[in-house]
Amino acid sequence: MPSVDLNDYYYFVHVVEKGGFTRASESLGIPKSRLSRHIVQLEKRLDTTLIQRTTRQSKITEFGTAFYQRARAVIDQAELAEAELKRKKNTLSGQVSLSCSVGVAQFALKELIARFMTDNPQITVLQQVTNQNIDLIASGVDMSIRGHSDPLPDSTLIQRSLAVVEWNLFAAPDYPIDEITSPEDLTSHQTLSLGWQAPADHWRLEHKSGAKKNIQIAPRLKSDDMVTLKEAAGTGLGIVALPAYTCSDELSSGKLVKVLPEWHAGQATLSLMMPRKSGFAAPIVALQEFLQAEFADFVTTD
Repeated sequence: MPSVDLNDYYYFVHVVEKGGFTRASESLGIPKSRLSRHIVQLEKRLDTTLIQRTTRQSKITEFGTAFYQRARAVIDQAELAEAELKRKKNTLSGQVSLSCSVGVAQFALKELIARFMTDNPQITVLQQVTNQNIDLIASGVDMSIRGHSDPLPDSTLIQRSLAVVEWNLFAAPDYPIDEITSPEDLTSHQTLSLGWQAPADHWRLEHKSGAKKNIQIAPRLKSDDMVTLKEAAGTGLGIVALPAYTCSDELSSGKLVKVLPEWHAGQATLSLMMPRKSGFAAPIVALQEFLQAEFADFVTTD
């Protein structure tokens, strides 16, 4: 029986994921003839047609679809093994791109990115900071950290949960918080809100007992920047709802205090999203595993 050629698997996977020989050839920077030769070799060894080819198009067969799943797993494992060896030898090199929100960049990743780069001196990191959900595949970004309160819809993206964070209400210590004994009292106080284009002006509050309240608010300030909101709250301009971890320093210094501490303004999951086409290149795997191991410590509060 002919020996297995991983190049055949690699090129077959690329043809499938790129949707044809032309795009796979352009992506890999090799002639279509070489791709075709490897696919023919693979089909001959398997005695099966994996891709139906005509002069104008190519289409994966039923057997090809089934084989793709196995081939993808083989390539993933091979790249993981290589990445693991390089990590042990501290010789990882290459580039990885990451997209995240402004808040995550400022309060969770600023130390983590620096530590990751110190541990991996030959890896270059490209960080995109935006509060917009980007199309990872169209933009070519390797991974993204996204916050969401509801389960993310099924997609072709790989999803890894990093942490669950609680949102709390905060105000300056000299703000008249003694007037606020129940969520309903908030309606008569000034509020500050994250998201300058957020259409819904309300807070969904939940008590430790499980009771829930939906409170309408009329924010005096709406901003995408958590630093601006914290500064406004700290100067007594109103009450703000923010992820607890973003205000830990202000709580410790006394610049901010919690309002209605028995209640929280919801919980959000921070997830790592990766497009399948990114594969498991060594720098991507390294950053993924680093974030899964370290990220939660930076966003978890007592």
